[in-house]
Amino acid sequence: MYDICCIGHITLDKIVTPRAVKHMAGGTAFYFSSAIRNMDVKYKLVTAVADTELPSVTALTDKGIDVKVLPSAHTVYFENIYGDNQDNRTQRVLQKADAFTAGDILDVEAVIFHLGPLLADDMSTDLIKALFSRGNVSVDAQGYLREVIDKGVHAVDWADKREALQYIDILKVNEHELEVLTGNADIKEGAKVLAEWGVKEVVVTLGSMGSVIYADSVFYEIPAYKPTDVVDATGCGDTYMAGYLYKRVKGADIQKAGEFAAAMAGLKIETSGPFEGSEEDVRAMMGR
Repeated sequence: MYDICCIGHITLDKIVTPRAVKHMAGGTAFYFSSAIRNMDVKYKLVTAVADTELPSVTALTDKGIDVKVLPSAHTVYFENIYGDNQDNRTQRVLQKADAFTAGDILDVEAVIFHLGPLLADDMSTDLIKALFSRGNVSVDAQGYLREVIDKGVHAVDWADKREALQYIDILKVNEHELEVLTGNADIKEGAKVLAEWGVKEVVVTLGSMGSVIYADSVFYEIPAYKPTDVVDATGCGDTYMAGYLYKRVKGADIQKAGEFAAAMAGLKIETSGPFEGSEEDVRAMMGR
């Protein structure tokens, strides 16, 4: 029995800027696993990649991460093209990996299953239902709101949301995703809608404005922990959820888990690549 099992594709990311072209691993599976690996938790990753990207899996197993690798015809391949203004990004998906099925996870038992879909068809509602019958289900909504048309990434609503959300214990969204899902630009009103649809803990990340968690009709206001320097925000949401779920599975209350998660995300921004620090590092950040 694992404390936490993350399910998601490791991606091959191509980052194109006016100054350079870089290739690197990415995806929720990569950032979440890297962030949680030094915590006191029994953890497993279930991912699917093509044979050509197996070295990215080896890099994780070499760090002591327990990984189940499923075969896939392709690895998810994102291309992100930035202009001089880093806020302007053109994103394309050059390859898609095979979807996950309930049968893929039958041999893994966990207290919390964390799903990190990258695209709308990565994980079906049937998979969510099957996992809900076996443990607590945590989902990052981001991928369900992305559809690929002619290699371009387009924002869509989650077609199956009203059925799927009944089987989700913890849902992570940012303010834009919250508005797409609920039609509500007000953070608190949108969170209430998601709770009415079945979510037990609604986690809304707000970047430098902190985060808000809604559970059992109570709002928890979580402050942001400001980094000394903003280097790379990629994977911050995944790092936040790694910290949050780690603390929740260890018995921390929502406020304390949210504060730990926020400090972990703040630390991650200070470095390029994934967070690979310790619990002591996070506690030091909280004490700054």
